[in-house]
Amino acid sequence: MDIRIVWPLMTALLTAWAAPAPAAVDRTQLPIQVPATAPITEFDVRNVKALPHFNVSAPEKAPNVVIVLLDDLGFGATNAFGGPLETPTLEKLANNGLRYNNFHTTALCSPTRAALKSGRNHHTASMGFITEMATSMPGATGQIPNTVAPLAEMLRLNGYSTGAFGKWHETAAWETSVSGPFDRWPTHQGFDKFYGFMGGETNQWSPYIFDGVTPVELTGDPNYHFMTDMTDKAVTWIKYQQAITPDKPFFVYFAPGAVHAPHHAPKEWIARWKGKFDKGWDKIREETLAAQIKAGLVPKGTKLAPKPAAIKDWNTLSADEKKLFTRQAETFAGFLEYTDHEVGRMLQSIEDMGEMDNTLVFYIAGDNGTSAEGGANGMYNEYTYFNGVQEQVPDMLKHVNEWGGPSTYPHMAAGWAVAFNAPFTWVKQVASSFGGTRVGMVAHWPNGIKAKNQVRTQFSHVIDIAPTILEAAGLPEPKVVNGTPQIPMEGSSLLFSFDDAKAKDRHTTQYFEIAGNRGIYHDGWLAGTVHKAPWEAKPARALQDDVWELYDVRNDFSLANNLAAKNPEKLKELQALFLTEAKKYSVLPIDDRFFERAIASMVGRPDLFAGRTSLTLSEGMTGLLENAFINVKNKSKTITAEIDVPKDGANGTIIVQGGRFGGWSLYVKDGVPAYTYNFLGMQAKTIAASKPLPAGKSTVRFEFAYDGGGLGKGGTGTLYVNDVKVAEGRLDHTQPMIFSADETADVGIDLGTPVVEAIGSEHTSKFNGHISKVTVAVKE
Repeated sequence: MDIRIVWPLMTALLTAWAAPAPAAVDRTQLPIQVPATAPITEFDVRNVKALPHFNVSAPEKAPNVVIVLLDDLGFGATNAFGGPLETPTLEKLANNGLRYNNFHTTALCSPTRAALKSGRNHHTASMGFITEMATSMPGATGQIPNTVAPLAEMLRLNGYSTGAFGKWHETAAWETSVSGPFDRWPTHQGFDKFYGFMGGETNQWSPYIFDGVTPVELTGDPNYHFMTDMTDKAVTWIKYQQAITPDKPFFVYFAPGAVHAPHHAPKEWIARWKGKFDKGWDKIREETLAAQIKAGLVPKGTKLAPKPAAIKDWNTLSADEKKLFTRQAETFAGFLEYTDHEVGRMLQSIEDMGEMDNTLVFYIAGDNGTSAEGGANGMYNEYTYFNGVQEQVPDMLKHVNEWGGPSTYPHMAAGWAVAFNAPFTWVKQVASSFGGTRVGMVAHWPNGIKAKNQVRTQFSHVIDIAPTILEAAGLPEPKVVNGTPQIPMEGSSLLFSFDDAKAKDRHTTQYFEIAGNRGIYHDGWLAGTVHKAPWEAKPARALQDDVWELYDVRNDFSLANNLAAKNPEKLKELQALFLTEAKKYSVLPIDDRFFERAIASMVGRPDLFAGRTSLTLSEGMTGLLENAFINVKNKSKTITAEIDVPKDGANGTIIVQGGRFGGWSLYVKDGVPAYTYNFLGMQAKTIAASKPLPAGKSTVRFEFAYDGGGLGKGGTGTLYVNDVKVAEGRLDHTQPMIFSADETADVGIDLGTPVVEAIGSEHTSKFNGHISKVTVAVKE
């Protein structure tokens, strides 16, 4: 056949094969495969017509998507849900969208985030607890499996631009070093852009943050606050993305560190709340319930559930306690209002571009109930909680005027957590109670939600968000992502409820479990057991001896009427259902250990330094998070540094770990070598030489002989210069569990906040000589 006749037919065929064909595109296997093309037989490219480019694009009219996820904030906190705390942005969205008053989390940070962004239960995502306390059990490894692809990756592979800003807390602790692997870092979990912090919390005044996988050097601005910084970066990214690709939808995951401790806020935002909590937590609980009933958020006749027995009545507190506790609440409120303002600034940038009508926003006011981890009195330094140290009111009152500022790392008294979770009894970590799991959620999408300022009462859970977004975007749930067959999503879309307030619930069964606190919701009933309160050092009883409660939530919104004794058969039925669901979703075995989980060897968690007794570093090695550094706690250690001292004398940090609120440092001040142990920011002990180092090469060695006999004990420290003992001293106690969630170990500089105030941090702490190497060796 004449090629001149065949060729036009072939060209038309090739063009058809190469062009996008929406009807034929298979979005159930991601990435979407490029359509096959027939071989080209023409020798000279000049005789071939240019073929259309195959391009993956989102379905027509697919909305932009924004998920705002606040931290440690309960159902009864915000004014949008009847609470005392002002959140104008949340309120504005709710007035033009939908309030969900029956929306649930897992009751803890990492588990909720993994469930939210995957559409699967937290144990399915191997996130049974926080990443730092992962174990070897299948549902709690802290490593999100490839069979649980995140929503962000699904959207990215379907033509979305994707950006994450703020808190992450979903990467296995031993995978956060410079060696990776980076598979579970944000930019390998579906996000084109990440700007934020990797752990569970950060110092808002001096954070350790990443742009992608690269640490960010702070500017030194005395007015710096991470909340404003992350908002600036998000606004810039959204505008940039829309300027370059205006037809490409975006997905923004905006997760501030607020209002997780530390409660850090600018003074002017805290000052706005002066005196507004003087009435105390009991009165505020009562007023919140009344406001919730008036607004139709809670059924008429709802009773206020009793406080936990450990929470004192406000009118029994001393004047000093009231003074401290009201300041704590003012700081918390200021932090939240400031954060909500910044959320509004981010959303305003979308409005300014004319994209708000086609943007589906989920504003989730908490990843769990408000945190009571501050205990009875709150904390000037939250790390006292993690190290088993109880702070006293008189000591904290010394810092009351600086509360929330850079010199504090504060948390609030548990009574406020109970108040901000009204009308429920319990708090964060208590997965068996709606006080731990229920939060306010608002959905806003002018192009997709006709109803305005309405309440939705359908039972819902964070695992329902991802399938809702896929349905709203017109995308199928993928069966295969990046070559890995997927575990189907375990949530159900909420799209059916957008314009039908009376639609029948579709999410009818949901288990809950965090560290032994466990329960089951099914068809309007809740059964559960409070195994351990957050302020308790250990459970009151063994798992098998737990006492279960039973509630008919259809008629008892606040869980005030325990029916376990009246309806034992229903309780027995739900207990059996819990075990069925627990087996199905890898919840078993139940693990109620807490402080033991911090020690990798005790729970089978990988440890970068397992079996190693030393680590050798050199100048420039900085930013080593605690799980990426050899463990020096509860053991003897030797630090040996080979340094070169300049002729005019040495100054600065040799090696450091931690910061202002706990850590240690080997350094030189005015030529004199010294070692300081900063115990939780409460007591600093320094062992220093009496004369300066000579110019030239020197070896500085510090030996610490641990007393033994348990955790957090003291020991004797000895300082040597060129093998000559130059100083000796006692450390009465040490931190047994943790120095910091985001302060780092650094050679030649002290990043973040200073361990030693006289040396400073960042550039002021930089060693002015040369450090050849530093070896840290440990001995049990």
